[in-house]
Amino acid sequence: MPNVYSDDDGVFLVRLARKTVDGYVRARRKIGVPPETPAHLTKKSGVFVTLNTLVNDHVMLRGCIGRPYPVQPLVEATIDSAIDAAVHDPRFSPVTPNELDSIVIELSVLTPPRKLEYKNPEELLDLVKVGRDGLIVTRGLWRGLLLPQVPVEWGWDVRGFLENTCNKAGLPRDAWRDPETEFMAFQAEIFGEISPHGPIVRNPVHKRLR
Repeated sequence: MPNVYSDDDGVFLVRLARKTVDGYVRARRKIGVPPETPAHLTKKSGVFVTLNTLVNDHVMLRGCIGRPYPVQPLVEATIDSAIDAAVHDPRFSPVTPNELDSIVIELSVLTPPRKLEYKNPEELLDLVKVGRDGLIVTRGLWRGLLLPQVPVEWGWDVRGFLENTCNKAGLPRDAWRDPETEFMAFQAEIFGEISPHGPIVRNPVHKRLR
């Protein structure tokens, strides 16, 4: 996908997420929207904030929550997602002040999800591209989402990506073959710290602990 946001935009948003996490974890205070926020960052957009604990040159997931749909101004969604990733991810205990200097922050700005249309679920193997697409799977009340960088970090092919997205939703791994299962795809521009409180780059690369 073409870049919609500049590297400076990425730096602004990741620094905002960092300031939000540090302030909320230390003092339970939610910061406001910075007055210097560029106007285009107040447009509605989906966004996810990911917290990773840095261990030597590897990372472990510490929290990841976001807003997949463009229902909130990007800058506000960044602040709320950063807080949620730090203290409201049900998979983890809340981040403590002692952890802040070992956490790297990553931010994914999402395109609006679009439904994948196909007649045979096997067509998904050609419709979905690892490294380009993130996926949302739904079946009844079950729902799961994986960001585009996840299958790259784990070395999955398209089939593995589909299976693990279903697994994230609490569905059987082969539920993607069921015509009642629906998929939506989205893309993302990804920015993040390369070290805690450190430089911010586009598409940061970290080795994930297995």
